[in-house]
Amino acid sequence: MNLADVFPDKPEPDDVYEAFTTWTSDNGIDLYEAQEEALLEIVSGNNVIVNTPTGSGKSLIAAGAHFAALSADRTSFYTAPIKALVSEKFFDLCEKFGTDNVGMMTGDASVNADAPLICCTAEVLANIALRDGAYADVGQVVMDEFHFYSEPDRGWAWQVPLLELPHTQFILMSATLGDTSFFAEDLTRRTGRETAVVTSATRPVPLYYTYTRDPLQYTLENLLETGKAPVYIVHFTQAAALEQASALMSINVCTKEEKAAIAELIKGFRFTTAFGKALSRLVRHGIGVHHAGMLPKYRRLVERLAQAGLLKIVCGTDTLGVGVNVPIRTVLFTGLTKFDGSRVRRLRAREFHQIAGRAGRAGFDTEGHVYAQAPEHVIENEKAAAKAGSDPKKRKKVVKKKPPEGFVGWSEETFANLQEAEPEPLVSRFTVSNAMLINIIARPGNAFDAMRKLLTDNHASPGIQRKLIKEAIAMYRSLLAAGIIENLDEPDRSGRRQRLTVDLDTTFALNQPLSPFALAAYELLDPEDQLHALDTLSIIESTLEDPRAVVAAQQNRARGEAVAQMKADGIEYDERVERVAEITYPKPLEELLTEAYNAYGSTHPWIRDHALRPKSVARDLYERAMTFGEFIAHYELSRSEGVVLRYLANAYKALDQTIPDDAKTEDLRDLTAWLGELVRQVDSSLLDEWEQLANPTDDGAPPAITEQTSSITRNTRAFTVAVRNAMFRHVELAALDRPDLLAALESGLSQEEWEEALDAYYETHDDIGTGPGARGSGMILIDTTSTPGHWSVTQILDDPERHHDWRIHGDVDLTASDEAGTPVLTITELTQA
Repeated sequence: MNLADVFPDKPEPDDVYEAFTTWTSDNGIDLYEAQEEALLEIVSGNNVIVNTPTGSGKSLIAAGAHFAALSADRTSFYTAPIKALVSEKFFDLCEKFGTDNVGMMTGDASVNADAPLICCTAEVLANIALRDGAYADVGQVVMDEFHFYSEPDRGWAWQVPLLELPHTQFILMSATLGDTSFFAEDLTRRTGRETAVVTSATRPVPLYYTYTRDPLQYTLENLLETGKAPVYIVHFTQAAALEQASALMSINVCTKEEKAAIAELIKGFRFTTAFGKALSRLVRHGIGVHHAGMLPKYRRLVERLAQAGLLKIVCGTDTLGVGVNVPIRTVLFTGLTKFDGSRVRRLRAREFHQIAGRAGRAGFDTEGHVYAQAPEHVIENEKAAAKAGSDPKKRKKVVKKKPPEGFVGWSEETFANLQEAEPEPLVSRFTVSNAMLINIIARPGNAFDAMRKLLTDNHASPGIQRKLIKEAIAMYRSLLAAGIIENLDEPDRSGRRQRLTVDLDTTFALNQPLSPFALAAYELLDPEDQLHALDTLSIIESTLEDPRAVVAAQQNRARGEAVAQMKADGIEYDERVERVAEITYPKPLEELLTEAYNAYGSTHPWIRDHALRPKSVARDLYERAMTFGEFIAHYELSRSEGVVLRYLANAYKALDQTIPDDAKTEDLRDLTAWLGELVRQVDSSLLDEWEQLANPTDDGAPPAITEQTSSITRNTRAFTVAVRNAMFRHVELAALDRPDLLAALESGLSQEEWEEALDAYYETHDDIGTGPGARGSGMILIDTTSTPGHWSVTQILDDPERHHDWRIHGDVDLTASDEAGTPVLTITELTQA
């Protein structure tokens, strides 16, 4: 029975509290004192700040808050800092309240957005608060991981709802809030509700701390032998996490029975990428990897195997410190320092407590453990000293290993201080932007008064407020000069004294803020141009955030190839250095887009809040005619597969949603369909899980960890483009005269056969064209009817004389393609017509 089945007939506080606690009791849940206190305050209508340790049941408090709001027919919002956590809570709340009652909004996608309970990112709620203010249909907000209020780039989104939603009941939750007296007083003043602060210094599952000077592998073996697994080994780089996981394969982590259980659970799961194949070997051994660069389906797999108690070791970064619900008994820090983007520094108290708090989960453990390894050189020195024993001569000969250059050290004292340290005070990160100003002008009422209140009654210091007021005035004048807003002589019926002269989409500032610019730039392209579809993609890509790992890899590869060529050309070192410094990652249409951006910004000043970022990632993938896996391998991005896929998914959504259907050419439709299907075939885990929740099985058995991929051949348009790309990949390699790489594609012909065929071609022609004309639809012939279950494909080569007398012939196996999620192509011959 879910919570939607037990709503009380009357939303009286006692009835709501009794209905919810009866449900918890029926489900075998005993409430902690802090949970009871928080729930009593919530049903009484008060704001509540929950400042209790990790593992003390904040998720249940959140569920009780949503239950109280929905019982009273109020809309309730749950916010979290990252989409992965929003997604996890969405699925969890679907199970508790039913799929009809729960929706999700993440800024670039939404599911059941009219539901009374919405899971969303903080930015989504902040923009709703700015757009609708006191009129917003937001009866209650549960803000999880509220310590993100102090994040430099995103903290504004956690503050805005507190400032702009005076009729809303707030529940702020985190294990590391520090002093909350300011927020309690501020919330009460703004909402007129009493604000209760629920704290608890006692964890339901106590933590025990150990500083160890033993080698990591010895420490792990000891933890496994003494029943302290599952162990989360915390690294602060993704490379170190995977390297450590691979190094632990020599330890016997699981029993034969546990390994068999893992194999049974994942038998329907597709490990399709190079990283996936490495992960498959690891998880079958009882070892997981978890970091933000992984594909979502791989992270979810590791989380679900850990939740099933089948992974004894998980090597990862601090991503599990952001609320993902995975049962961990022991957290093992490999170090107490991290690189924060500009320097290496020791962990802050809040960071340490967030990660350490994952150890010891209520309902799973009676105690949790936190271990910290001494620095590697300290461990080596102690090992050498122990080997020398008490012999003074031997001890004198011991050469101490020095720390690496630039090393920031830590010690047992550092570890002890972190345990006792209170989380740092939360700091206001309020900012002002054109989008904020436009949202407020668009809503009913006097925008000047609303903006003045927002700028003078936020949490920033007076000095910062004065700076923000000056910035807002400059933005307002810019919007006025551009004709985007106008002053009214008399207030209109809704009390506005200023109004927008342009119509804004209801999702303004929720989706890609540069989408209107992209649509305007699209009009500059010639639909008859062969590159029209790819140039459209370049416009869209220029509006997206840079996937830094990808563009860095592109730049490194471009520079490496350029250096090799310059060496071959005999260019001197100093000149090579000078030339290489000018080489960057590909930026198609950079000059055209920059001019268009400046022109558009003169009449639409708000776009200047968002930089133009020309780049080629999705386009590069298409032009190279690569599969996702080939692209990852080409740029050595196996640790960043998730980054690449998220970017491609964003590019697909923006391409699909920005350009109106009636303005799309057939080539653009083909490109869009191909990109969407590529994303789905690589990882459709979010959609799959939603479909499973909406259509649950009746047998009551836990679902297998499978990947419900769709048929790639079902989407004929997208599959046709994928087949054309697969064939053109052979053209590109043939143009490079690389029979070795052609044979490596497992395309049906051996290296010797490719060599013979290419020699014959190059006896008649000097080169093979690879430009737009060479890959046009007129250069490939696809017969879909000659053989059931197969397509016959012929690629015409673009020779210099345009004889078009050489052709690559191939066969596509449709059934095998569906199983693989990518065209399974066999080349039968390269021959002259």
